Amino acid sequence: MLEAISGVCHVGIVHGMAFPEVAEGEGPVLETMEKILADPFFGAIEIGPMKDEGMRKKAAQMLASSGVDVILAGQPPLLAGGLNLNALDKKEREKAIETCKRSADHAYELGAQIMAVLSGPYEGPEKEKEQTELLADSLKQICAYAQEKGEDYQLAIALETFDRDIDKKCLIGPTSEAARVAEKVKEEFSNFGLLIDLSHQPLLREPVHEMVIQALDHLILVHMGNCVMKDKSHPAYGDKHPRFGIPQGENGVEQLGKFLEALFYAGYFKKNVPTRKPVISFEVKPMAGESSELVIANAKRTLLEAWAAV
Repeated sequence: MLEAISGVCHVGIVHGMAFPEVAEGEGPVLETMEKILADPFFGAIEIGPMKDEGMRKKAAQMLASSGVDVILAGQPPLLAGGLNLNALDKKEREKAIETCKRSADHAYELGAQIMAVLSGPYEGPEKEKEQTELLADSLKQICAYAQEKGEDYQLAIALETFDRDIDKKCLIGPTSEAARVAEKVKEEFSNFGLLIDLSHQPLLREPVHEMVIQALDHLILVHMGNCVMKDKSHPAYGDKHPRFGIPQGENGVEQLGKFLEALFYAGYFKKNVPTRKPVISFEVKPMAGESSELVIANAKRTLLEAWAAV
């Protein structure tokens, strides 16, 4: 590809994955965030909710000064709390919805344009229809809250697809099912879309071009990463987001290149999305003995080589 990737999209990174010591919204959040914001390679950042109000205010100032697109990662609070947006129990589902509403508050404080969430566990085909309907209702409630809170703009809610039978074991799930949920939600709310992740594509056992095409009409955010699924004894087995090219991993330069090619020819980079440009974010995590900085450098090199081959 002759055109620089910065000409068609903003490259982002999931902050709490690259620096796992801040994944719970505590610790050196601002210091590690500044490392990303000071790097002109990145035009976007995905940050998690922060527990301290003073920290959020400082972070908001830093984000505004840097000029990047901001995405709020709303998945960690749901995962950490074992919360379920498609729970059959009403009180359990309401707790998950309220958690997402609080995350939306943080998203507005930080100037985020998109907030990502995920579905709850997949409990088998006999409960799938009812739980899918409950999930759609939960998402509508979150979208409605985001619209009510918005003044200068409306926060968009992005549902991320995950595996059903290996690690996260989520209801959503297959991209075709995600698209059906998106259609239901968007009948009433325009501030909704989908997030697909190259890390999850092997875990979902979906051809990469098929995944992109099925999500495209609703696609507002993309993740790039790797996974291990052939060796259950591997420390990165499942949805652990190891660096690109790790031995026994699924994704490297070639696979990322095919993903970018699918996104390019499907038209993702020309879509009108909530961020200033379409965003493709690294979701990579250092394994034991690895440094965040080197894993990030690995991701950047992999992307540049893959883009050059598109």
